Amino acid sequence: MKLPGQEEFEVSSACENVPTGELENGPGSCPSPDGTSDKDRGDRGVPTDPLLFIQLNELLGWPQALEWRETGRWVLFEEKLEVGAGRWSVPHVPTLALSSLQKLRSLLAEGLVLLDCPAQSFLELVEQVTRVESLSPELRGQLQALLLQRPQHLIQPTGTRPCQGSAHPREASHNEEAPLKEQRQNPLRRKLPPGAEAGAVLAGELGFLVRPLGAFVRLRDPVVLGPLTEVPLPSRFFCLLLGPSTLGRGYHEMGRAMAVLLSDRQFQWSVRRASSLHDLLAALDAFLEEVTVLPPGRWDPTARIAPPKCLPSQHKRLLSQLREVKSPSAQHGALAEDRHGHWPHAPSPELQRTGRLFGGLVQDVRRKALWYTSDFLDALHPQCFSAVLYIYLATITNAITFGGLLGEATDGAQGVLESFLGTAVAGAAFCLMAGQPLTILSSTGPVLVFERLLFSFSRDYSLDYLPFRLWVGIWVATFCLALVATEASVLVRYFTRFTEEGFCALISLIFIYDAVGKMLSLTSAYPIQSPGSPAYGCFCQYPDLGGNESQWKKTEPKDRDDISSMDLGLVNASLLPPPECARRGGHPRGPGCHTVPDIAFFSVLLFLTSFLIATALKHVKTSRFFPSVPTLPGRGWLVSPFGANPWWLSVAAALPALLLSILIFMDQQITAVILNRAEYKLQKGAGFHLDLFCVAVLLLLTSVLGLPWYVSATVISLAHMDSLRRESTACVLGEPRSFLGIREQRLTGLVVFILTGASIFLAPVLKFIPMPVLYGIFLYMGVAAISSIQFTKRVQLLLMPAKHQPDLLLLRHVPLSRVHLFTAIQLACLGLLWIIKSTPAAIIFPLMLLGLVGVRKALEWVFSPQELLWLDELMPEKERNIPEKGLEPEYSLSGDTEDSELMYQPKAPEINISVN
Repeated sequence: MKLPGQEEFEVSSACENVPTGELENGPGSCPSPDGTSDKDRGDRGVPTDPLLFIQLNELLGWPQALEWRETGRWVLFEEKLEVGAGRWSVPHVPTLALSSLQKLRSLLAEGLVLLDCPAQSFLELVEQVTRVESLSPELRGQLQALLLQRPQHLIQPTGTRPCQGSAHPREASHNEEAPLKEQRQNPLRRKLPPGAEAGAVLAGELGFLVRPLGAFVRLRDPVVLGPLTEVPLPSRFFCLLLGPSTLGRGYHEMGRAMAVLLSDRQFQWSVRRASSLHDLLAALDAFLEEVTVLPPGRWDPTARIAPPKCLPSQHKRLLSQLREVKSPSAQHGALAEDRHGHWPHAPSPELQRTGRLFGGLVQDVRRKALWYTSDFLDALHPQCFSAVLYIYLATITNAITFGGLLGEATDGAQGVLESFLGTAVAGAAFCLMAGQPLTILSSTGPVLVFERLLFSFSRDYSLDYLPFRLWVGIWVATFCLALVATEASVLVRYFTRFTEEGFCALISLIFIYDAVGKMLSLTSAYPIQSPGSPAYGCFCQYPDLGGNESQWKKTEPKDRDDISSMDLGLVNASLLPPPECARRGGHPRGPGCHTVPDIAFFSVLLFLTSFLIATALKHVKTSRFFPSVPTLPGRGWLVSPFGANPWWLSVAAALPALLLSILIFMDQQITAVILNRAEYKLQKGAGFHLDLFCVAVLLLLTSVLGLPWYVSATVISLAHMDSLRRESTACVLGEPRSFLGIREQRLTGLVVFILTGASIFLAPVLKFIPMPVLYGIFLYMGVAAISSIQFTKRVQLLLMPAKHQPDLLLLRHVPLSRVHLFTAIQLACLGLLWIIKSTPAAIIFPLMLLGLVGVRKALEWVFSPQELLWLDELMPEKERNIPEKGLEPEYSLSGDTEDSELMYQPKAPEINISVN
């Protein structure tokens, strides 16, 4: 597999003994252990050396038949040859005996060290390595012949399984050209990026040697050393560790130690720049200073440590080297800059005030215009097709659910048909004009609550609902335009994780509540039946004009396998991929979920198809998707400004419009803040002012047409973004797939809303979709959203004994009682929001959303800045104080403590929803 934007590394058949410059045009960018590219690392002053593949060839068979056999290989992690199974082991973190490192140091200190060796072939290299005084001419000739013997590699061609056929590794042919052919066919070569180099370590026991022989060589120009390595890469390093027979496997362990050293990025950096033996030993000593020792008897040495899901950054180790050459003030500046990366308190360009009316809007338009063409070209990828399929299902599910609820709340004034038309019109227009086209517009729970209250008020006071709603919409659009003109969107900097999690949890609970409620409502029409049990139902008939009668009717299920609609929805939600495994493959035998990435892109489509087939084969009786349901008869598509309402109502509508404006602003901008977090690595920037402007215009349009109001839908928008995640496609041995960003474009959302509008005319086809399946997807989205936030993890801590609590990073820095207090406050706020939403007091619901920001501000009197830094985020004015005052000593990054290392962990999206 190839890295994005990189060509496959091709090696011609004549590549043996060819310098690197003739093999490739230049070094390619390879992933670093901290998940960043070489280009990014170069921008930060981090070394940009090529990736190094290390192979251990061990001398076996003494004293009968000597042969070289590859027994281990490394890139980031170790793979051991499992001889009995005829395969490579799972990549794992290598563990070494401290004595093997000490013996290796002694052998290198007394052995031969050649830096910038001019050898251009393996034969020349062997001749230079064996030029030692301790070897007689006869022994030198025997040793050269032994070193030139071709090693045996376990090369498994693509399409075969390791455990099939012979149990022994396939030996390389002794034909002169066969090894290079097998090397070129090695599938491992495709997983290594262009520019990768090789390092060979040869170790073993030789009975005719009187004293150990050690040699370390760094080639001036890396060359392909024939069949020495299983992959035809130019070799940069060569290490020879031979000696007389000893007890145990001393030379094998020293060979492993040398390979582990070369696989360490910091050791590589030092050795590539070493100019003498002293520099080489200094690099080894620096490695020894960072070695962690496991006490004997406390662990199983044969156990293999799985690679971590998140590789630690190399910055801390690099900074320890920079301390030797930098002044203390420079060290502090480098540490502070590295700690914060991009300063959290520094506002992004989208959130800087211009001081002019509509200045932010103008800047957003200019900024997004530069990307407009690429917003369509970047969508030409198969992943976008799978995203369209899923988000389309999620969108029509949302339109059906909220359309039905809105129809019940407004007595049919607005229903499913208006919901589909409004979603299509508003969504498509937003995708074409918005600053963040990944946002999905939809009806939301808070807006639905306001619609219900507005209709109830109109009915109680005998007002025409749609004309009154039109004036409310006009005033809301006016207030939103005023917010755009005054650049009020810059206030979103005060929306911290506390506010985001509260809002996201509320929306997720609405999703879960509505999905379960809809499935429960189907049980009356399609009751739950046990296999073979009779079902009873009551029906009424009018036999004559004299009255009616009620009868009980006994029915038998048509199929023993008949299941209920609710069961179908719950099963569908449970069978969807878990959030952490969705679409995320990995090394087939490494960390991560064991999922085939290309098939997993279409998991939701496969689930939908499977349940369509299941319901058809089992004759499951359930409700079906049919969008063309007529709504209020006689209503036109243009709403009259007044109707039967008095003229002054157009002015009085400003009061409820003010509350709705607050709700729209909070709903829209909280979603925008979540979607535009730096963790998502968006390259084209946000457009807070432009998005709010588009929402205001569309509010006016939908009010005139009598369609539902639409605003950014948090859960579906997050699902849309997560379905467009870009991850590294070429993972070296055991390396987890790294998050590269989001595929930013406009076409997926545009196609989704076009299909939503066309769904009205596709009723004959779409009517076969069982509604419980769509409700199951709805339920899955809500569960996935609420389970991905830190708030949920902290709620679980309330019910978990301390000894069973996970090793969360925040628990290492904040007392558990303070964590529980912070969680309890969030729970109280969430409960209050839910109660207010469900009662007649819901008219003040927008103010309560705004009150979350006030509550978060008040928490600064309860919690220290350090506690808020771990539990939440700091407010902008608090962040500005960090560079001057610094953190308390326990949070300082200047010491070599466990905390300082953990602070360098790369951040992943905090709230994410896996959908495929």
